[in-house]
Amino acid sequence: MPPFDRNAPRPAGGDRNSPRINEQIRLSPIRLIGADGEQHGIVPTAQAMDMARELGFDLVEVSASERPPVCKIMDYGKFRYEQSRKTSKAKSHQQKLKEIRVRPKTGEHDIDTKVNQARKFLEHHDKVLVNVLFRGREMQHIEEGRRIILIILEKLADVSKIEKPASMEGKRMTALLAPKSGK
Repeated sequence: MPPFDRNAPRPAGGDRNSPRINEQIRLSPIRLIGADGEQHGIVPTAQAMDMARELGFDLVEVSASERPPVCKIMDYGKFRYEQSRKTSKAKSHQQKLKEIRVRPKTGEHDIDTKVNQARKFLEHHDKVLVNVLFRGREMQHIEEGRRIILIILEKLADVSKIEKPASMEGKRMTALLAPKSGK
């Protein structure tokens, strides 16, 4: 057998971060942990491989930095599947800011459509910025815009909490809604 080459590619699709399995484990002896977690002590690698094959499992190097290295008899495919599930669950949802725009003249049905859209955003755990835009003479009827924004806030009260109440900012009235926690 040629001498061990650190830069040689690892067999069977292993990358540097994945544990060594079966024939990739070259050191002998190893500290062996059985399939049920029982300690077998320090055994030769070949004997550990035979035990793993008899049980129909793989021999996986759990801790390579220890001397002797610690190896465990387990189903490596199932182990990798569970690891990928853990990492995908660990990824959390990045909360986004979604915007709903209406005008003081917006009809009742159109407001309901915007409310349904905002409800979907809130159920997806995103924040919603409700904007009522005023143009021209609409600025003389700010109370109409306030009425519309209050209707929207009232219809979304079951799935949201008001983070910033309705306020005028130039030619727009805005309110910020955050999803209710606990759902």
